[in-house]
Amino acid sequence: MKKALRIYGEVLRLVRRLPKDTRPYYAKYVRENFVNYREVDASDSKALQELFQRAYDHSIWVLNKYSVDQSAADKLKAICYN
Repeated sequence: MKKALRIYGEVLRLVRRLPKDTRPYYAKYVRENFVNYREVDASDSKALQELFQRAYDHSIWVLNKYSVDQSAADKLKAICYN
């Protein structure tokens, strides 16, 4: 659970790097997705790792969409893949 909260916080920090007019949409999107998956069994490490990987992959996609340097997500990558 701690790892998921760290990922959530880091994704929200990345949202702050997006253009100002897109931030509310992506902040809401992030929150809704994390809320939707809160029922995932914490002991199912495979399912959690897939969700963490998806969080990272989606973040990279959005950063690329708005031409934000991918290196901004280095900390997120470290959290997701440790």
